[in-house]
Amino acid sequence: MRIDFFAPAISSITGSSPKSDGVMKYERTRGPLSAVRALEALALAETLAVAMTVVRVGGDRVHAAASKNAVMLARMAERDVTRPVRKGEEVDTAALARFLAVSEGDIAVEQFPGGHSNLTYLVKIPGRELVLRRPPVGNTVKSAHDMGREVRMLTRLAPHYAKAPRVVASAADFYVMERIRGTILRRKLPDDVTLTPALARSLSEMVVDGLVELHAIDVVKTGLVDLGKPDGFVERQVRGWSERYIAAKTDDIVEMTDLAKWLVEKIPTSLAPTIVHNDWKLDNLVLTDDLTSIVGVLDWEMSTVGDPLIDLGTTLSYWVEAGDDELLKSVAFGPTMAEGTLTRREVVARYAERSGRDVSNALFYVVFALFKTAVVAQQIYARWKRGVTKDERFGAFIYGVRALAAQAARARDTNSY
Repeated sequence: MRIDFFAPAISSITGSSPKSDGVMKYERTRGPLSAVRALEALALAETLAVAMTVVRVGGDRVHAAASKNAVMLARMAERDVTRPVRKGEEVDTAALARFLAVSEGDIAVEQFPGGHSNLTYLVKIPGRELVLRRPPVGNTVKSAHDMGREVRMLTRLAPHYAKAPRVVASAADFYVMERIRGTILRRKLPDDVTLTPALARSLSEMVVDGLVELHAIDVVKTGLVDLGKPDGFVERQVRGWSERYIAAKTDDIVEMTDLAKWLVEKIPTSLAPTIVHNDWKLDNLVLTDDLTSIVGVLDWEMSTVGDPLIDLGTTLSYWVEAGDDELLKSVAFGPTMAEGTLTRREVVARYAERSGRDVSNALFYVVFALFKTAVVAQQIYARWKRGVTKDERFGAFIYGVRALAAQAARARDTNSY
């Protein structure tokens, strides 16, 4: 259900007026905004040895103590634990109560504190828990945080994919969806979970098989193909992210310049289009508490229709192995380094076997995903370097750019991922 009557009152809910920082500009289908969240930890990478974490959605928080700056790390890792709403990001509960047709006294709002992208709130009303998503305060680049687009994807996808969150209602700049309860794997396993080689393998296979399931939706037969512009999709991605790097460039990083040129020269012929989640990784999957199946998939803000190997490349770029650079290992999203976990090559082989797709160009998509994430880190660093933000964490993001660029160049040069 789309409810537009409340749209004019959105400013009374958010209490903010849009402003632009003049640097972070994304087109609507281009790029892992969640990579901004992913790279939060890069600023601490030289001083933190980060363990792997699990957060139980809706339950008690569990986080790892780090060797230094543990409090800051904990704040970044507890993305699924609600807290009081941050100052300046308040929601007008009276207006929201009218929107949801409940009494103001029956509504309570908390905030999921993590991330640098869309703001997410837990809304409690009698007998029901909902999740409200809205753009960040000060956003003027509407295509970067297009709530209407995310609502359209989830609404259109609902009859064909039970794991997508169900939209309850929406307005011009926010929407409300059902809360999906379960377990999300993070950096550190809770005491009651033992990551045996068998469990590690099962989890990694689940990630691959879940992606195959999503890509099996026939976007032509279901009419979902119009949710994106698949023709020329990969070329637009490559050229767009290369241009973003040039615009945000602050340091001479030879690998980034060379990678941009290589990617343009090596653009492959795209496969038949599918739904592209654009941020498929373990911590965007809600699992049953026994960790045996996926019950929900989160973070659809970048989803579109295009080449499915864009998704596979993104997943592989997050898939840190034991032999990888120490900086990359310090920001691993989940237990991909654990004994028993599929290697990146095994991930590709399983995806090919289960999907029947040609993955001979997988290297290109891995290199592009690493390059794209490096550009996001560069954009964040540029904001700090140019004085747009004073957050000192972002001053170390240049190390993340260099590490990601080196990883991508190494993959290109060795023809291996």
